Amino acid sequence: MEILVEYLAKGFMVMLMVSLPCVLVAAGIGLVVGILQAVTQVQEQTIAAAPKILLVFLTIVVLGMWYIKILTEFIMEGTAIAFNVVPKNDEFVLDSNYYKYTRPFTNEMYDKVDGSQKDLNEIMKNPGKLPWVDKAEKNLYGPTRRGANPTPNFIERNKIMGR
Repeated sequence: MEILVEYLAKGFMVMLMVSLPCVLVAAGIGLVVGILQAVTQVQEQTIAAAPKILLVFLTIVVLGMWYIKILTEFIMEGTAIAFNVVPKNDEFVLDSNYYKYTRPFTNEMYDKVDGSQKDLNEIMKNPGKLPWVDKAEKNLYGPTRRGANPTPNFIERNKIMGR
């Protein structure tokens, strides 16, 4: 568990290292343009946008390979933890041969087909006829049966009876 918390902290540090240069460049350009606007008394909001966009883009281009290196190392470390460290931790992971003698979901993997259609080819030949186990199961999937005045549920019935 501690290794996952450490990896999460490293993820935050990587996020800061990747985003901080761009944020600092944008803040610096905003400060310089703000001072220039105050000195010249030109109060236009869109003047600061073009230099910010241009210099942040140049920052990404210049530091791009460094960003890729940092992110690649982070991902490689994460996959190493996921595939080498976590499977060896007995507290959180199933035994390595757990599925050797058990087959989970085997009952759910087989279709329920009645005796009249035993083969998938037979089902494919009759595309409109769905295979049902019995008539009762087929009726379960029909439209809901509601009359003009449906019966109240348990909570409503207790309120009506004053309990």
